[in-house]
Amino acid sequence: MSVTFQVMQVDRPGEPLHAAERALPHPDANQMLVAISACGVCRTDLHVVDGEIMAHYPIVPGHEIVGRVIAMGGAVKDFAIGQRVGIPWLGHSCGQCRYCREGQENLCDHPEFTGATRDGGYASHVVADAHYCFALPDRYSDVEAAPLLCAGLIGWRSLRMAGDAPVIGLYGFGAAAHILAQIAVWQGRTVYAFTRDGDDRAQALALSLGCAWAGASTDMPPQQLDAALIFAPVGALVPLALKAVRKGGRVICGGIHMSDIPAFPYADLWGERQIVSVANLTREDGVSFFAMAGQAPLHVLTKTYPLAQANQALADLRSGALSGAAVLVPPAS
Repeated sequence: MSVTFQVMQVDRPGEPLHAAERALPHPDANQMLVAISACGVCRTDLHVVDGEIMAHYPIVPGHEIVGRVIAMGGAVKDFAIGQRVGIPWLGHSCGQCRYCREGQENLCDHPEFTGATRDGGYASHVVADAHYCFALPDRYSDVEAAPLLCAGLIGWRSLRMAGDAPVIGLYGFGAAAHILAQIAVWQGRTVYAFTRDGDDRAQALALSLGCAWAGASTDMPPQQLDAALIFAPVGALVPLALKAVRKGGRVICGGIHMSDIPAFPYADLWGERQIVSVANLTREDGVSFFAMAGQAPLHVLTKTYPLAQANQALADLRSGALSGAAVLVPPAS
């Protein structure tokens, strides 16, 4: 008799997740079978469920996975049975295309993405390519570590694209921004937080985490920004952010999906301002991020949900009811 494990899967775009059981797989040579202890709920998961980005259905969402290795293929050398690992969005890259050869595996022409084109972490177990997993700093619990696998990593890649910008603005103060704000403050930068109009709770959180100012997305900051990082999937924020950055400043779009950007005057872009996007992550991003996270005193704000309540967690994320990050916890095995 085959051993089974539990998943929450979506069969078609726009449908709710439902519980199912799968036969427990055996890992291939370069894979690991991981017993999941926590999986963060990311806005990208909403885009998968809604059919707004490429995914293979039916699919088990989730790409902020923390768990422990319970089996592994014979070619795995860098991990051990029982070790805690993190599994991120980038699940595999081809290694052969131009982008992989040039060190841009985040732009791979033939990638696999955890929770979108291969089953992810809304489950009790998952199989992952060991080359794309990370060891995690001991200072964070399983629940605290889960949001670091995407909210932290994509925020980190976005911040690196801002260079040494001493004054930054964060548009959309959710899971990614609440982590990134702490990193930027720890680095000695001045951080301004932009939230939905009237979102006093998010603004209070931003100030408590060291931001120098918090206001509505339509407000102008106390001084011009060197860089603006946008995490809310709202295209209308791009022209607003352009108005807030200085000449030579950069607007960085950190999401995988965004509504259309409305037209704006060329004068708002002129002065060598730039608009750039962040796509996925590289393994080097993960290595550098977790080395930093092992030193920085990050407080990861989370709300936990049982695995069976994945639909509720997604609904709370969609409505803006969360402060910080939602994390699913499967039943104890």
